[in-house]
Amino acid sequence: MSREDNKLLVRRFIDAYNARNMELFDELVAPDYIDHTHQQEGRESFKTLFKIAFNGFPDWHEDIVDMIAEGDKVWVCVKATGTHTGEWNLYGVSLPPTGKTVTMMMIFIWRIANGQLVEGWEVDSEVNFLKTIGVLEYTEKGKNIFPDG
Repeated sequence: MSREDNKLLVRRFIDAYNARNMELFDELVAPDYIDHTHQQEGRESFKTLFKIAFNGFPDWHEDIVDMIAEGDKVWVCVKATGTHTGEWNLYGVSLPPTGKTVTMMMIFIWRIANGQLVEGWEVDSEVNFLKTIGVLEYTEKGKNIFPDG
């Protein structure tokens, strides 16, 4: 596939989860997909992560900010927003809804083979996200350094 084809595949994938079209995952994600960030393998495990996220943040949406393709990989930067209005499971701990809206910048790197996502990595600004919903709190020193945080 060309770099433009790979970028189109990633756009289709992001559009699919923004639309909650989990059935399209079967076409776009390989059955043996490897998620390096969450240390999981398999398309069904990958789909489960999205179902958990959509339960906690039903209005979760990602807008593409930038995208780069090289060889069989696509790097995409997204700005994600969502409101924590549902129960959300984080590392086995159930977090009740806070009603807080979060914004997060995320970078995904996907490797593509045979027209499907086969491998992925994620880097994001999780600290502010977790702070917004009350999972983390700055120490006094942190509050002095980041007074608006």
